Parts: sequence; C-alpha cells; structure tokens
Amino acid sequence: MRIAPLLLALLGFSAVAAEPALRPSANLLFKQPELLRPGSCVAYREGGSGWVMTDPVYYLKGAVITAEVRTRHLGKCPVVPGKTLEQYSRDEFNRHALAYPCVSENVPERDEQIGMVRLRVTDWETPHARKAENDGRLYRGMFIDRKLEKDMEIELEADLLGACTE
Repeated sequence: MRIAPLLLALLGFSAVAAEPALRPSANLLFKQPELLRPGSCVAYREGGSGWVMTDPVYYLKGAVITAEVRTRHLGKCPVVPGKTLEQYSRDEFNRHALAYPCVSENVPERDEQIGMVRLRVTDWETPHARKAENDGRLYRGMFIDRKLEKDMEIELEADLLGACTE
C-alpha cells in the first residue's frame, strides 16, 4: 500500500515534466486576461529606438477576436549562410519572421505553449524607407508578406501587443 502513493507521485511528476514550457505570451493570457478580451483594442508597435534622435513608431491596431494558448513545435530558424539578419533581403527576412518563434541551429527543437491573439485590423502606419526593410514585420503597407487591408485578420503572439492609446 505504501507503494501506491509513491507511484502516483512519480506518474504525476512525469506528466508535469512532459508538458511544453509556457512562453511569455502564454503567461500573459493568464496574468492579464482583461487586456485580450474579444473586442478590446490592441496595438502592435515597432520602432522608437534611439537615445537622442528617436526613430518614428510604426503600428498596427486592431480589435481582439480570440486569444488562446496553443502548443507549437519550435523548429530551426531559417538562416542564410554568410549573412546576418540585417543583411537579409525582404524575402529572406519574411521567411524568418514567419518561422518565428524558432530555435537557433545549436538548440534542440522543442514544443512550447504560445499565447496567440487573432485580431481584426483597424488602422496602421508602416515605414517606407529602404533602411527599414528588415526592421520588423511592418513595411510598405505590408504585414510580413501580406498587404494590409482594413478588417483583415492576423495572428500575433500576445506579448507583442499592448493596449491602444487613442
């Protein structure tokens, strides 16, 4: 009879150990569910770096449709030999952005739980300068490789979003 509780404890521990790790985006869904209620206005922002001369901030705003935690397999990040991310063409950068989150070449592939938010796009401002080509997901009226349109639906990790400041 003493073995039964020990066996149950070991089985419970192994089940917990097998669970995919929670990424910060999944934690956000549990810690701040009010931010990601259906209908809430959220914004994805890029830019704003610099100490003296601050870069402009580009954004995409939308209304939350759904927010959920999903298990995703993190495969290897696509790389272009001999180039850094800043040297990628826009197509090469887009392949990387579409694969993200991913793991580097020297890290084993794994499953993780990710907080994903589907939103309906309402407004945006994107950079057009060639130097911004590989700065982020927003560029020349596009979200990665898709032309931005009012009411289109996109998905982003929850921790990339903030509340709208209208």
